[in-house]
Amino acid sequence: MKETIIANKTISEWKAEHPLINEIMSLKEVFWCNPQYDGFESAKKKISLSERDVTDAEERLNRFAPFIAKIFPETYRTKGIIESPIIRIPNTQKRIEQLHSQKIGGTLLLKCDSHLPISGSIKARGGICEVLKHAEDMAVKNNMLTYNDDYSVFDSEKFRAFFSQYSVAVGSTGNLGLSIGIMGTQIGFKVFVHMSADAKKWKKDLLRSKGVKVIEYESDYSKAVEEGRKQAQADPNMYFIDDENSTDLFLGYAVAANRLKKQLEESEVIVDEDHPLFAYLPCGVGGAAGGITFGLKSIYKDHVHCFFAEPTHSPCMLLGLMTRQHDRVSVQDFGIDNITEADGLAVGRPSGLVGKSLEKMISGVYTVEDDDLHILLSLLADSENIYAEPSAMAGMPGPVRLFTSSDGQKYLTDNRLISRDMKNATHIVWATGGSMVPPTVMNEYYKKGLKLLNP
Repeated sequence: MKETIIANKTISEWKAEHPLINEIMSLKEVFWCNPQYDGFESAKKKISLSERDVTDAEERLNRFAPFIAKIFPETYRTKGIIESPIIRIPNTQKRIEQLHSQKIGGTLLLKCDSHLPISGSIKARGGICEVLKHAEDMAVKNNMLTYNDDYSVFDSEKFRAFFSQYSVAVGSTGNLGLSIGIMGTQIGFKVFVHMSADAKKWKKDLLRSKGVKVIEYESDYSKAVEEGRKQAQADPNMYFIDDENSTDLFLGYAVAANRLKKQLEESEVIVDEDHPLFAYLPCGVGGAAGGITFGLKSIYKDHVHCFFAEPTHSPCMLLGLMTRQHDRVSVQDFGIDNITEADGLAVGRPSGLVGKSLEKMISGVYTVEDDDLHILLSLLADSENIYAEPSAMAGMPGPVRLFTSSDGQKYLTDNRLISRDMKNATHIVWATGGSMVPPTVMNEYYKKGLKLLNP
């Protein structure tokens, strides 16, 4: 039988070129270091965006802060700034070390985007940022606003009546749809969220309760995005938020790095040559993980090392980077089903924008089995009383895998880190969602993890 051709090569040829594909296709957990990884000054030449673009996105969020504080009481204390804490998790670090019989050199921190206000996930950064930019652009263009105005004016019947003439659409596995649906309807837009088969029922129900039109598909994320894009192209009054290619989403995520820098300084965490920073970022299509990586690399240059984490059943960014074909390949091309409990990461085809732009900034990618996500979820809950959804746990195995895998050891050696005292390293696990999960659903996740941990 004739072999399938993927980007001008057969699967056998791809396997011969990249033997790790055998393990990836067998759904085994892997840890891969990116051979294209380079110094920041060289790597940044591949991306057209700059630190100024990130600053512009942050300034926009600051302009909208009075409006956000007014309509979302949970942000009143932070004066409308949407931000999450970063905390030390020593008990979890100890449990993970015991579980894997491996010491983690350095300090383990948790970035709690799982508890961001408004929509309870990392998508409250990018999704909300793009909705607000679109609303600002429209208001300025129609002479309803200047950049020096008090943006709490958006909370008025005049503004809502204006925006009600327009629509916003997006394709989502769940969390991006929540952030855009919640903020979009508050602005006054009609919002359409095209949701893939793996999106959780409670997320669909929550969106509908906010007045969002949810359109469901039996196929995966790529189909939802495709249909959302088609809908917007047919309606001149509809704006499509393109998770696969949006620089506005990307920059919204990148703002996190500036905020993190202040938090680390306040916690007296040093990042320099002798105090390396490692970030472990759950990756779906790649926008959030990519934006954060760009932001962190812009600040910390070669002193920060960013690893993406994907489910074994949805390693789209790994395959895109490894083959260097990016969005020209999908997990389905390699016979992988893209079915995972980590719904936020259930993406079959990676963002070409992220893969191509950050090809030399991403240190590597590793994959995680669903059972491990549940185990780590229950472990974090018992150790720190913090609850997050399964996809948010993808970053947690990163430090252990860095120290135990042959590729991880080689990365540390090649970057002259292994010879340093790694007790000065800081490891940040980025928790990406969970605080809006209904208690009954979270309890099911927790119980499953406990059962796996103590069979």
